[in-house]
Amino acid sequence: MKKFTKYLLTATAILLTSTLTQARDQIRIVGSSTVYPFATVVAEKFGITTKFKTPVVESTGSGGGLKIFCQGIGPSHVDITNSSRRIKSKEIKKCAENGITDITEVKVGYDGIVIANSKNAEQMSIDRKHIWLALGKNVIVNGKIIPNPHKTWKDVDPSLPDQKIEVLGPPPTSGTRDAFAE
Repeated sequence: MKKFTKYLLTATAILLTSTLTQARDQIRIVGSSTVYPFATVVAEKFGITTKFKTPVVESTGSGGGLKIFCQGIGPSHVDITNSSRRIKSKEIKKCAENGITDITEVKVGYDGIVIANSKNAEQMSIDRKHIWLALGKNVIVNGKIIPNPHKTWKDVDPSLPDQKIEVLGPPPTSGTRDAFAE
């Protein structure tokens, strides 16, 4: 947490020296729902320990935050976006189309993904292949790529339980979800 705070405060301090942020009296931050709890704590500490107002932090998801960030420069646009993933080349291109050409990425930490099931459910041992066969949009069956037909874990592997494949996870705008999908 201290390392995260240090990096975010450094990034915020850099932005404060910019004439763009001086046009309004408050920094605006959007982005990752995963990073949001940390960003709000850092923003609050920043507001308490400096002469500046506490930055406004909004949870929009990584993809949503980058989309908002790339809309333009100036007082009517956000200053910082938090993301659970690296910025994509198409997002850099979109930013450039809107005059944003000097983007600085600061790695604050790593995202974590946990695969778990209820302790009350039948326990199962799965590997990456099982996960791919359960969740992939398309899978290989008999040497051909087809739309994924698997509905239960038993469809994926006969040694697994005859239970519906069900996933609870982050929304499509989440960088954590992007990291898992990639």
